[in-house]
Amino acid sequence: MTVRLLENILDGKRVGYSSETIFLVQVGKGPKGGYRKTVTFKGSLPRALFHYNGLNIGKGYKKRLVMVGGKPREVLARYASFPEGPRGQA
Repeated sequence: MTVRLLENILDGKRVGYSSETIFLVQVGKGPKGGYRKTVTFKGSLPRALFHYNGLNIGKGYKKRLVMVGGKPREVLARYASFPEGPRGQA
């Protein structure tokens, strides 16, 4: 089995990964609550991003897209919807 090196651009930032990199889409509740893993994608940033963008969350929930591999953990995208108003990635 060969490992392919891939690269995509996400929000103007280059993201390099391999065909063995794991992407997690996580959902959490509350501003100080933890996240739970909902779906895992191996080696496919476009599929993980498609799932992340299609995930509807209600008020009081948050979601994030995490890349595991190379670095300990890198958050690629984050969104929170709290009663005081939505917060985007900072």
